[in-house]
Amino acid sequence: MRYDLMAQEALRGVIREALIRAAGPKGLPGAHHFYISFKTEGAGVDIDESLRERYPEEMTIVLEHQFWDLHPEEDYFEVTLKFGGVPKYMKVPYSAVNRFHDPSVGFHLQFEPLMREAGDAAEDQPAKEPAKLKTAAKKKPKAKKSGAATPAEIAATNGDGAQVVSLDSFRKK
Repeated sequence: MRYDLMAQEALRGVIREALIRAAGPKGLPGAHHFYISFKTEGAGVDIDESLRERYPEEMTIVLEHQFWDLHPEEDYFEVTLKFGGVPKYMKVPYSAVNRFHDPSVGFHLQFEPLMREAGDAAEDQPAKEPAKLKTAAKKKPKAKKSGAATPAEIAATNGDGAQVVSLDSFRKK
C-alpha cells in the first residue's frame, strides 16, 4: 500500500495549499513567510544555471516580501525571486521539496527521501532512498506478568530495517 508515500504526498498538499493562499489576492497574512528547501538536481527542477552552480545539491528560498509571479500548480510551483538584484525564475516540483518552514507559527515539515517500488507508474519522480521512521520518545517496554511477549520481543527485522510485528500475540485466545 505504501502508506509512507501517501502520507508524504498528503503533506506536500499542505505546501501546495499554503502557496495557493500566498498567491491569492490577499497574499501572505500577518507575519507568515515560508522557507522552502529543495533538491536542485531533483527531477523537473528548473532554475537558472548560475543558481544550480552555486547550489549544486540543495537550495533554500524565502517567500516573504519580495517574490513575484507565484503560481502553485498541482505538481509544482513557479516563482520569481531576486538574487543579487537580478530576477530569476524557478520551477520546483513538490517532490523535490525536502523542508518547508513557516517560522511565524513554528510550523515545519521535513520530508525523508522515499524509494519507489518496482513497477510504480510515476516515471517522472526520481528513485529515492528508504524512509526512516521517527518516534517521539523511545521507552523500554515493560514485561507483562502474563508471560506474553511484548511488541519489542515479537518484532523482527526484515533485512531493510523495517520492523515486522506478528499480530497473533495480541489476539485474545
